[in-house]
Amino acid sequence: MSELTINTTQNVKINFQAASVGERILAYFVDLLIKGSYLVVIGYFVFNKMGLGDAISKMDQWSAIAIVVLFLFPYMFYSLVLESILEGQTIGKRLIRIKVVKIDGYQASFPDYLLRWLFRIIDISLSSGIIGVVSTIINEKNQRLGDVSAGTAVITLKNKFTINSTILEDIGEAYVPVYPLVIKLSDNDVRIIKETLNTAIAKSDFEMISKLKEKVEKVTGIKNQSGKSEDFLKTVIKDYNFYTQNM
Repeated sequence: MSELTINTTQNVKINFQAASVGERILAYFVDLLIKGSYLVVIGYFVFNKMGLGDAISKMDQWSAIAIVVLFLFPYMFYSLVLESILEGQTIGKRLIRIKVVKIDGYQASFPDYLLRWLFRIIDISLSSGIIGVVSTIINEKNQRLGDVSAGTAVITLKNKFTINSTILEDIGEAYVPVYPLVIKLSDNDVRIIKETLNTAIAKSDFEMISKLKEKVEKVTGIKNQSGKSEDFLKTVIKDYNFYTQNM
C-alpha cells in the first residue's frame, strides 16, 4: 500500500496510506450494487406495478425521454452528489473506509468531485474500468486519471488515528471557553493549526509557534490572553471544539 504525503499550506507534511486498488474496486462494486438495486426497484415497482411504463408509452417521444432521464438522475449522479454531501465518500467508500482528499491538504470541493465524475467516462465507462485500474496501479499516489486532473487522491481511513490526528479535543463538560471569535475559523483551519502546533512542539520550533500565534490573532482578531503562545493556541483549539460541539 502506497504512502501519500500531503503538504498543508503551513508546510506541514501529513502522511496517509493511499487506498489500494482492491479497496477502490470493492467500494465501486458496493456502490454499483446500490445503484443496480435502485434501478430494479424503479423498474419493477414504479414502471411495472404502478403502471408508469404504460403511461409513458402513450406519451410523445420527448416527454417519455424526459421522464426516464428524471428517474435515471440518482443513478447517473450518484457518486457526484454523495461525494459532495459526504465530503469525499459514497456509501461504498464509507463502508470500505476510504475517502477522496485534496493532495494539497484542503478539503476537496464540488468542482474537484465534478472533474473526477466527468473522468469516470474515460476511467471506467468507456474502458470497463481498465484505464482506471491501470492508471491507479502505475501512479505512485494510486491516482486514476480523474484524481490526477482534479488534484485529489483516495486514502484509507483504516490507519490507527488517535484524537491527536483530528481537530477533536477532550475538553470535558465543565470547560469554559475564552475566545468566542474562534468561530471565524473553519474545521480545516483548526486542523492545520493543531497539526502545525504539534509538529512545532515536537521539534521545539518556538519561532514556528510564535508565527502561528500571530497568524491566528490576525485572522480571528483574538488577542493572546494566555501569555505563552503555545498555551494560547491550545486554548483556541479547545474553544473551537467547545463552540462547534455545542452549536
